[in-house]
Amino acid sequence: MDLKVKIDPAMLHRSLLYLFFVLATVGAHAAAPSCPALLNHTVERLQDEKPQSLCQYSGKVLLVVNTASFCGFTSQYKGLEALHTQYQSKGLVVLGFPSNDFSQETGSNKQIAEFCDNTFGVKFPMFTKTVVSGAGASPFYKQLLAESGQKPRWNFYKYLIGRDGKVVDSYSSMTGPDSKSLIAAIEKSLQKTAP
Repeated sequence: MDLKVKIDPAMLHRSLLYLFFVLATVGAHAAAPSCPALLNHTVERLQDEKPQSLCQYSGKVLLVVNTASFCGFTSQYKGLEALHTQYQSKGLVVLGFPSNDFSQETGSNKQIAEFCDNTFGVKFPMFTKTVVSGAGASPFYKQLLAESGQKPRWNFYKYLIGRDGKVVDSYSSMTGPDSKSLIAAIEKSLQKTAP
């Protein structure tokens, strides 16, 4: 029995192109850095309330801060912006989450955005008003609290997250952005490479 198979060159070409596409896609996904569980959340930007994935900050050192416009620590915005500006090129991103948990952020998202920009020239990423503690805390903050073991005790409580997406430490509101211990921890975290 003589079995002959006739191969259509056009079909072979399409099949090879499809195979190449599949392999290239799989390879691209394998090469892309994975998103740490802590950052696998979507939040809304303060300026336009558009959803934004925190995964975009994978591999960065993050300083997460719950903020408020009418607090004795509100002037920390200036220092946070200075930190962000000074270390941004090295991989630091300050992330601000306005919160009314302590009854000192009563404005709308638009009012908060205008206040931050006009009063302190804030350019670091800010997100919409967020519940940061208790049963109603946002999913991101619930996970942040679970991983750090610390809940914000007041406005301008800070969490330092390393390039690996794990909490390095947390800092009270009393720890200003210019604190030597905070800056040392940021610099140490920036020296580490992303996984």
